[in-house]
Amino acid sequence: MIKEKVPFSKYIAIGVMLFALFFGAGNLIFPALLGQNAGSNLWPAVLGFLITGVGLPLLGVLAIGFSGSRNLQELASRVSPTYGVLFTCLLYLTIGPFFASPRTGTVAYEVGIAPFVSDGFQQGGLLIFSFLFFAATLWFSLNPAKIVDNVGKILAPGIVILLAILLFMVMIRPIGAIQDPVGGYTNGAFVTGFLDGYNTMDALASLVFGIIVISSVRSLGITSKSGILSATVKSGLIAITLLGAIYIGIAYLGATGTEAFGFFDNGGPVLSNATSYYFGAFGMVMLAVLITLACLTTAIGLTTACAEYFQTLFPRFSYKSLVVFFSVLTFVFANFGLTNIITYSVPVLMFLYPLAIVLMILAFLSPLFHHKRVVYVLTTVVTFLVSIFDGLKALCKSLKIDNFEWMTPFLSFYEKTLPMYDKGLGWLLPALIIMIITSIVIRIISPSKVEAQNEMEPHHY
Repeated sequence: MIKEKVPFSKYIAIGVMLFALFFGAGNLIFPALLGQNAGSNLWPAVLGFLITGVGLPLLGVLAIGFSGSRNLQELASRVSPTYGVLFTCLLYLTIGPFFASPRTGTVAYEVGIAPFVSDGFQQGGLLIFSFLFFAATLWFSLNPAKIVDNVGKILAPGIVILLAILLFMVMIRPIGAIQDPVGGYTNGAFVTGFLDGYNTMDALASLVFGIIVISSVRSLGITSKSGILSATVKSGLIAITLLGAIYIGIAYLGATGTEAFGFFDNGGPVLSNATSYYFGAFGMVMLAVLITLACLTTAIGLTTACAEYFQTLFPRFSYKSLVVFFSVLTFVFANFGLTNIITYSVPVLMFLYPLAIVLMILAFLSPLFHHKRVVYVLTTVVTFLVSIFDGLKALCKSLKIDNFEWMTPFLSFYEKTLPMYDKGLGWLLPALIIMIITSIVIRIISPSKVEAQNEMEPHHY
């Protein structure tokens, strides 16, 4: 057996690349928002946030690698081909024009531009800025050039250095005393932090980015499944260590800044106010430039990824027409404002995240039940039946209306029978039980040799 040896510097390079892929608008604003709301319950809240904001993205990348699938649609098609298309479409739209991509423009505006705009012209300022921002996104997406990659390579270290200096100042000279927790962080800080980690959308994006990482690993000459997984783990740990350190630092910044700045609807103003506090106008200008360019490279990446995927589904539409369509759609949604984008993304994430997590777990456990489709189907159906109501309940809350009357008997049943349902985790135990029972039954009735012949064995290494 040939031992595949690669210098550790190569793993660092891939890890930094993965960090740059993950690092976007949500990675800055949500830890800051968590910090100001969690207050003295900061550390259990951060722990919950790190599980979904850091742990799940790593799990997603590894799940793609372990499954041997060529892409997300192929992995999700283990449930059924139709489900594979629908799930992948919804995921791309979520991390693309519906939520994550508009958020790049609004975060760039909130953090970098809004502090320089008068209160009475904020909506007009957002309209003008977002038009220019997504026009640039459209141009670069239609004219892919190495300048985007090069800017990204320069920006990622630049932002990390600026944040490191800012967070170092926070550690040695905190802005103020940490205040009492508010909202869900008062009595359920860990679970609230866990659910707020959904907002980064990195776990969803990891199911797309996993293929990029694996391609990079293979380009190093690593071809065995064990070698690819080992390299992916090493590179992934580097990426999530950087992300985790930034999350902890920004959350602490948010917690210490509440006394001086008060509470905000989103985390954007927390960063701009803290930068102004420590470094004045020069620091704010530097932050504005770096954040705007970083969000721009993210927007370009998301727009091109969506256009490329949907062109495979609808070949009659050209790549150019899809880029134009998604850029215009993103521009429209961006002008609803950052707070509204966050608010209305929650119902989709409450629905989609459980399905994504279950797919990741099934990808790892698949050899134990001989890759039988029935396990994928039953586990996904059970998860769907709970998560769809979590999403609808969150939608009613976002719209500030009572739950739909027809939902009442279902919600009452779930509240009485499902552990942690009131915490938004009612899907977890039923999904695990179905996985375990169906796996045991299949192990009993199906000999192990079936594994080699099974229809669900799609390894491509």
